[in-house]
Amino acid sequence: MGQKTNPIGNRLGIIRGWDSNWFGGKSFADNVVGDEKIRRYLKVRVDKGGIARIVIERTLKRITVTIHTSRPGIIIGKGGQEVDRIREELKQLTNTDVQINIVEIRKPELNAQIVGETIAKQVEARINYRKATKMAIQSTMRAGAEGIKVRLSGRLNGAEMARSEEYKEGRSPLHTFRADVDYAIVEALTVYGKIGIKVWLCRGEIFEKVDLFPTPAKRDRKGNNSQGGRDNNRRRSNDRRRRK
Repeated sequence: MGQKTNPIGNRLGIIRGWDSNWFGGKSFADNVVGDEKIRRYLKVRVDKGGIARIVIERTLKRITVTIHTSRPGIIIGKGGQEVDRIREELKQLTNTDVQINIVEIRKPELNAQIVGETIAKQVEARINYRKATKMAIQSTMRAGAEGIKVRLSGRLNGAEMARSEEYKEGRSPLHTFRADVDYAIVEALTVYGKIGIKVWLCRGEIFEKVDLFPTPAKRDRKGNNSQGGRDNNRRRSNDRRRRK
């Protein structure tokens, strides 16, 4: 089944949590549609924001949207103005109070969605798909991944007949549930038609118990990580004690 099932869905509840956390009841279908609207809107609204994952949590009075991005500065904007605009637009879209959290991805090379989007942008810019794929694989392996597999399908190089090509390096065990395999599907819109890009990225194996519902560190309007600020304050106080 590992070859046929989405690797993310196959690991839900084991090493990976859900992207939508709420109890639906009778409004389950409306919430699913609403979550999809929010995700599509954010992807279009912040096209160059490097968004990898959007986690949505719902309560009776509030929707909490956690955006995992490799470029938080674009989403936050100058003095937090862009985040405030996005929040107001989401309020109008959902008719509910919205809170936005931003989580920075420190290593974008180890995220399948960002790797796929990087290849797609290069293919759309008419860079040779083989060169773009091999460069992405090399940068991912240098960043510390255990393995990566990329499959491109469509009219590659404008060929008459569509075909699929696969490039891989390292290991990507799809049947091992403890293996942290990230997966993404991205489409590149070219002159000849759409080219589908699938990325499987193995980041190693997880043996300890995983928190499936992590609470992200709160950020202020400027996007500063408050938890990081506390850690810095503790370090400073410890340094002062040592000097005394």
